[in-house]
Amino acid sequence: MNFKEKNRINSLFGFYGELLTAKQQEYLRYYFEDDYSIVEIAEAETVSRQAVSDNIKRGLDQLIKYEHVLRLQEKFEARSAIETQVQDYIAVYYNKDNKLKKLVSQLMAHEIED
Repeated sequence: MNFKEKNRINSLFGFYGELLTAKQQEYLRYYFEDDYSIVEIAEAETVSRQAVSDNIKRGLDQLIKYEHVLRLQEKFEARSAIETQVQDYIAVYYNKDNKLKKLVSQLMAHEIED
């Protein structure tokens, strides 16, 4: 698995990990966050390599299925791209408008104040 795919899985796990079973979460953390091999996970958990492999595969399948249906990661990335464009636009055309910068910053942080 290449770096880009691994990052995508980690991102999906951030959005949907809590929807997986406890074992799937645990094995995916071992595999993707701690960089354990399937053999190392099996030894640490005293289970078969097949059990680890099956749980990882089911977990990955579930993450992909959730994203296909809910599209939270896709929407997050689209929103992030728009936020970057807004910040870039403000930097070029409204760089001295601190009130605008503060309001946009609050909006992006979801902390709108009166």
